[in-house]
Order: sequence, then C-alpha cells, then structure tokens
Amino acid sequence: MPSLLPAELAWYATGRFYGTADGRLADCGYFLHLPFPEAPLFDGPPGETRAHFTFAAKPFEATGLVNGALALDLDPVGEFSLYLQRRPAANFDDPASFARGDCIATFRRTSLVVDTAVGAALGPTTEQVLVTNVFSARLIASYPFEFSGGRHDLAQHLGAGITQFGTAAAMPIVPPPAGYTRVLPFTGSAIALGRPS
Repeated sequence: MPSLLPAELAWYATGRFYGTADGRLADCGYFLHLPFPEAPLFDGPPGETRAHFTFAAKPFEATGLVNGALALDLDPVGEFSLYLQRRPAANFDDPASFARGDCIATFRRTSLVVDTAVGAALGPTTEQVLVTNVFSARLIASYPFEFSGGRHDLAQHLGAGITQFGTAAAMPIVPPPAGYTRVLPFTGSAIALGRPS
C-alpha cells in the first residue's frame, strides 16, 4: 500500500490517561484504525481485550497552571510505542498489559503538549469535564512485521510521523485500578506528517 499523503488520516486510537499519587502520568490504549486495512485490528468484537494493535507511553511528569475556568497541564517531550499483540491480552485494569507483544514502532513528541481542561460549574465548585490536546510526534523507530498474511511497516505509510488531536472525558469519573489515583478516557485522531521534502 502506498504511503499516506501529508495530513491524510493515519489512525484513530482510544485509551486512558493514568495518574499516580506522586504526580506521574502515563497513557495507553488501542487502535480503531491504522493505515493497513488488510490487517485485522481485533480478534472478535472491538474492545481493548481483543485489540491486536496497542500503544503505551513512557511515564512522565506534567506541570500545571490555571487560566480562569481552564486548567492547563504541560506534558514534557517523551516517547510512546506501538505493539502488535498476536494474542490480544490488554486490559484497562492493567495498564502495563498494553506494552506487551512485538514493538512495531516508537514515536517521540516534538515539543511539550498542552492539555487544556475545560471546567463547568457543578454545584458550588468548578469541575473539569473535557480535556483537549494536540501534539506532533516523529517516528524514531519502525520495525517491519508480518501479520495476517501480509508484511507491514509504519514508516512506509506515515513518513516522518504524525500530528494527533485528542479529546478526553473528565466526567463521570472512572474508578482507577490499584496503584493509580486518577483515570481519564480519551480518543485521538492522527494525521500523517508525510516525508520530508
């Protein structure tokens, strides 16, 4: 399959941000669309426990600031990797399970990420209800792999990397698994950067 054009849709992903008591964050999840449609994304009905393609970020620490009803988190430059789980085993109750299988690519964010949380007056307090962000990430490693009778390589499709637009829901609250204090479900839509000219 030919490479994507610059700004052409590269993937849809969904996942969760996990926060710990010491202020560290990480995110992980799975893909709803990738640029090799002949490869099955799920082993059965869609969902994290049946996803063949997952992702996980290295944990990081964010700094925050407030501008009225907006709460901003500044995420530093960091890395995340994509995985092929030939036998799907990911589960949102076990964030580490998304980083299992064959690593097929690693990306590095090109700058800090500004997560903007929008607040709403809920009774006497203001609560965060929606979080958005946009970031670009360069593809720093891609590992060709064979799956479902085909050979695939993200570098051939994406070129230099992606720009992703994300939306997270802060309400209602999702109960965190053991070891975490906060969970935010999110979805991300990424477009290809294309190849440098």
